[in-house]
Amino acid sequence: MRRPSILIALVALAAGAVVAVSATASGKTPSRPSDTGTTSSAISPVTADVTDARLATAKYATNLNRAKADGYGILTKMIPMMGYHFINPKVKKFDVRKPPILVYEHHGNTWQLGALEWVFTAMPAKPPLPGARYGVFGAACHYRDGTVVFANAQSMCAPKSTTGAAFNFWHPRLITLHMWVWYPNPSGLYSGTNPMVVPFNNG
Repeated sequence: MRRPSILIALVALAAGAVVAVSATASGKTPSRPSDTGTTSSAISPVTADVTDARLATAKYATNLNRAKADGYGILTKMIPMMGYHFINPKVKKFDVRKPPILVYEHHGNTWQLGALEWVFTAMPAKPPLPGARYGVFGAACHYRDGTVVFANAQSMCAPKSTTGAAFNFWHPRLITLHMWVWYPNPSGLYSGTNPMVVPFNNG
């Protein structure tokens, strides 16, 4: 993936998500598709969203290679109590069935999808998902092997990381939204961290 395309995609994704949320808050039709057939008056919005998200991402649940083939590339290495993050720069707007970021847990030779993630450049005026809770990811330099170095400006990013990986892109402070649809999380569906994945912290 080329550096400019990922940076543009990440910023466009965040901006597009805010626009989608604003449209929902203003009473316009939300961006979430309603043609899955999974919703009904007897199903809560949260249940419907989780169902849609699981059905759409089931192909990636234990198949990281499939995710990579579909355009997801390494974004971060293991972040304690979260996982490895993989981003698809082609996903540019909010859709519960098409998350831009997949968060995986790694153990030995196996990869298990844990959470889906979306990012925003500012706090949404209205939650894009019922009861959504947010986290924050500081401004950072990203490198091609998943190394992350926090920096307040792109000019502070070194051409290569300490691992020797080339600079990929920089982004400003972001608001994050996780959705743990593939791994149980006692801290909640939308918590940024998950104590249940501590055994995977060493990758």
